[in-house]
Amino acid sequence: MEQPSVRVRIVVVAVLAALWAAAVVSRLSQLQFFRYTEYLARAQRQQQRLLEITPRRGPIYDRNLRELAMSVAVDSCFAVPAEIADPELAARLLAGVLDTSAEEIRTRLGGSRNFVWIARKLSAEQAERIQALNLRGIYFQKENRRFYPKRNLAAHVLGYVDLDEKGLAGIEYAFDSEVRGRPGRMMILADARRRWYDRNEQAATPGSGVVLTLDEKIQYIAEKELAAAIAETRAESGSIVVQDPSTGELLAIANWPTFNPNAPADSPADDRMNRAVAALYEPGSTLKILTVAAALEENLTRPEEVIDCQMGVIYISGHRIRDHKPFGLLSVAEILHHSSDVGAIKLGLRLGAPRFHSYLKEFGLGQLTGVELPGESRGLLRGVQNWTPGSVGSISMGQEIGVTGVQLVSVVSAIANEGWLHRPRIVRELRKDERVIPAQFTPPRRVLSAQTAVTMKRILEGVVLTGTGKLARLDGWTSAGKTGTAQKIDPATGRYSLTDHIASYVGFAPLNNPAVTVLVTLDSPRGRYHGGEVAAPVFKRVAAQVLAYLNVPHDVVVDAPALQRASGRKPPKAEPLPDVRDFAPAQMEPMRAGASASEPPESAAAGDGVVTVALEDGAGVAVPRFAGYSVRQVTRECFRLGLNPVLIGTGVALEQSPEPGLRVRRGSRVTVRFGRSAAVSGGGN
Repeated sequence: MEQPSVRVRIVVVAVLAALWAAAVVSRLSQLQFFRYTEYLARAQRQQQRLLEITPRRGPIYDRNLRELAMSVAVDSCFAVPAEIADPELAARLLAGVLDTSAEEIRTRLGGSRNFVWIARKLSAEQAERIQALNLRGIYFQKENRRFYPKRNLAAHVLGYVDLDEKGLAGIEYAFDSEVRGRPGRMMILADARRRWYDRNEQAATPGSGVVLTLDEKIQYIAEKELAAAIAETRAESGSIVVQDPSTGELLAIANWPTFNPNAPADSPADDRMNRAVAALYEPGSTLKILTVAAALEENLTRPEEVIDCQMGVIYISGHRIRDHKPFGLLSVAEILHHSSDVGAIKLGLRLGAPRFHSYLKEFGLGQLTGVELPGESRGLLRGVQNWTPGSVGSISMGQEIGVTGVQLVSVVSAIANEGWLHRPRIVRELRKDERVIPAQFTPPRRVLSAQTAVTMKRILEGVVLTGTGKLARLDGWTSAGKTGTAQKIDPATGRYSLTDHIASYVGFAPLNNPAVTVLVTLDSPRGRYHGGEVAAPVFKRVAAQVLAYLNVPHDVVVDAPALQRASGRKPPKAEPLPDVRDFAPAQMEPMRAGASASEPPESAAAGDGVVTVALEDGAGVAVPRFAGYSVRQVTRECFRLGLNPVLIGTGVALEQSPEPGLRVRRGSRVTVRFGRSAAVSGGGN
């Protein structure tokens, strides 16, 4: 009887074991095959914390590869709350270093057991003070922080980033995907008690560098002079734009008010606005450049044609328009020289609405220029079908139309560039892994014939020599430009304000081979407010410094005070600037070759265009004898000596001016005529 009982017990135990094993296998199968993903995710949430590491943003350079924006490694502080024995004490100690409330830090520490950020991107002093506390459970992680070493310089162009290194404005925003790179990852591992015991890092991929067309030194000149002008005129805001007219490259964009991109939150949003590309304003008399250019291009007038300006009064669609002075008979050139509204309106009426509108569009007004900066405004140019009977007259003198600074400077650069309009550019190239990726180049468009552009250059030169732009006249370089004084709209009444104006001046230099175009705008200057009074002198200071920095040779005689400044001798005490309306500059005519500096100048032969100042023996450089030289040889020799060659014809050198042996300043122009015969009067080589 015992044996069956033993067998029964064995069978029962075996059955129970099988049932137990089946239950275990069933449960394991359920966990492994059906709920594996769920429990793995739970384990990872409890044991791992995955953090994104911001990549190092690519640097931003000026055109000469000077760094304007860079990323530097700094310490960020995080905590593992499970390791902190006394969170209250830790919160109080950290709050003292971070200048925040202990309650805020306690809240952060209570938000997780295995990881919380305490403070990101600390200063070196804060990191050292936290390390000196030697708190358990407090750790550091390296992150990248954007830094702008030149502070306010080009702030509106560069823009700024947020705490996570995401671009929010300027180039930082426009090229964020290229500059930011790919983020890295950091995995923190915790044990069953949620104590951190290890971490793994995947390095971030740095972003591409951006090379701008800006020149750091020219940008500094523009910002310095703009700040001085704002202080002098007490204007509310202002902009200066400097462009290379032959390429469309923007060499400087200065705005006031400005801000520090290292701490953008410390400045109001209005200060961070890039006014040169985003702010609209009525251009006023500077738009008369387009009015006259379009009329000349359409053969509706000639520079010497005399127009009756009706003593400064004209009626358009029942509205009476008055000039700032009662002008009578003026030539077309003089209409620009003296900025006659009546004369400009009469030329605009000859064009008619459709033709005038098409020229405005052809020059890019009312459209995006395509400059690589965010927030650009299209400007304001209503469709011709929406023009009123008086619109042609208003737009002819710069009203009823809105432009941006970048638009207007590009219009004038097209005239300086003999009728070719370039898209304004601010980015030259990207640099990625030692590869250079040039920015996309848009070919220029012809918007004026070369003949009309050259005619406009000469007319605009007269604005500087005899017109409203006399205070813009440069010492040592020819220039051309136009003043503008536009009334602002009073928001309270919707009418033109009697007290608030936009004073502006736009011009280029030198005249025959322009190196820069400069636009100056001052919003609501107090006291004197005409563009010729407050903006033209700023153009002069900016252009003179930029041309000297670029080593552009002089093409006119430099006056005595300028020569003294160049030689280092102390100039005489400056006289107060005369009133623009009474200012009459001394005539600057070419000096006869061989004459001494004390002799009166004589006019050069027609078409010669040579401007030379004879120097004492031993001073300057001696002009070589070029007889028989080829064009290449003359060019090479002139560049070696620092002379500015003006080459006429082909073949070998036949004539030259100044004469061989005459000593002149470096940068002086030397005209050489070439031909097929090697015979030269006055001797051979």
